[in-house]
Amino acid sequence: MYLAIDGQEIAHYPSEFKCTIMDLDNAETTKRTADGQLTRERIAVKRQIELRFNAMTWDKLSAILTALKPKFVQITYPDPESGQQETRTFYVSDRESAIAIERGGTYYWSTGFTLTEK
Repeated sequence: MYLAIDGQEIAHYPSEFKCTIMDLDNAETTKRTADGQLTRERIAVKRQIELRFNAMTWDKLSAILTALKPKFVQITYPDPESGQQETRTFYVSDRESAIAIERGGTYYWSTGFTLTEK
């Protein structure tokens, strides 16, 4: 697997990678009728990527979080539908980080976040 943020390979690879293909419907015109039938207007298909990382060094955590600071980033990832590496524009949700372990004065962090296609 290859992952990149704005063309730079990610500093540490995730322990979990999950890609969801989301349909976005027009909220005003997508409705269910009284007999249970759905009228649907799909306006877009987007990707959402959830990443979880196990123990990584502080410098690698910092590199990933710093790379995600811009409002939008280009993410290169393996797309399950196309079967190829794709690059799309995403924004990141809350980024939680926790100290997983400490050994000999060195902290090893875990983190996780969700990337949603623009």
